Amino acid sequence: MHGLVLAQGVALRERLLDWYVGAKRDLPWRRTRDPYAIWLSEVMLQQTRVETVIPYWGRFLARYATVHALAEAPLDDVLSMWSGLGYYRRARMLHAAAKHVALAGGAFPSDVDGLRAVPGIGPYTAGAIASIAFDRPAALVDGNVARVLARLFAIEDDVRGARGLAKVWAIADALVPERGAGEHNQALMELGATVCVPRDPGCLVCPVRDLCAARARGIEKKLPILRAKTKPRDVRRVALVLFRPGGVVLARRRPEGTFGGMWEPLSIEVETGVADDAIASWARPRFAALVGARLGKLEPCAEIVHVLSHRRMSVQVLRAHLAGPARKRIAPADGEYDAIEDVDPAALDRRGTTTLARKILAAAHRD
Repeated sequence: MHGLVLAQGVALRERLLDWYVGAKRDLPWRRTRDPYAIWLSEVMLQQTRVETVIPYWGRFLARYATVHALAEAPLDDVLSMWSGLGYYRRARMLHAAAKHVALAGGAFPSDVDGLRAVPGIGPYTAGAIASIAFDRPAALVDGNVARVLARLFAIEDDVRGARGLAKVWAIADALVPERGAGEHNQALMELGATVCVPRDPGCLVCPVRDLCAARARGIEKKLPILRAKTKPRDVRRVALVLFRPGGVVLARRRPEGTFGGMWEPLSIEVETGVADDAIASWARPRFAALVGARLGKLEPCAEIVHVLSHRRMSVQVLRAHLAGPARKRIAPADGEYDAIEDVDPAALDRRGTTTLARKILAAAHRD
């Protein structure tokens, strides 16, 4: 395998680069060599579509122009800017990494080993920053690159498993040039994103089709081999949108759990055996204990289905009104939340909220 990689390496790199120069998409982070801006784009692009990331990336750079600005921002502000982008642990790790880099003087390391020492930067992101920002001969492997290399070299191991992934990384390392590694890596990613796609790869327009071992064997559509994903677990929850004069009660999730650090209407998991038509009466004393106040009738509003990578959440939305002045509330020490507050509607945009939280709020506001 290594000999084949070396034999095809020069031709593969040259054809890829020629194709990339004319075919690459004009993405905003490709117009800079700033490691901070490149790092930000790579974190945002993890499991998120390019068209979704573009406006977020621009807003982040406008708000936090430097790593120092990001490091000095309150985490709640960063999470509010991230709202709707999903996978919120990325935002928390982004903030922690910015603090780490700022404390070290504000300059990103230029080599893979130094970058790997920054919290949250793994092998792929380190390779991306080192090669694109600093032109270091560093390889990278993401889903697109793994698919391209699995087809080019007919890797029939699961590329998400240890053996298959090791093969892909070995090939990526062998292919990366001493100079121009950033363009080479981006060409591989671009080919996977636009031509060598998961279903129905565009082999007829592929610049390296005659070097593709999978195509030569007629197995290009069978590769890469990927282990089956675990089916999302069904979870039943009930959420309460609790209005008070001039505001709504929101709770902040503890940082270590799902949606960590994000604000949302109060929500609890429904115990097994509770019938759908009994959820409101079952939930009322539990929500009353959370907010430390007596609650009247809880009015059902809607049921929302929200699918995460490992969970399929069915959320029954309830609403109620709470009399009395605004105040901060004490979150139970052993619960899912570390803060419960009455929030003015004008301040909602300054809180980090998830797409699910916004769906819940919208459902409760419907007539």
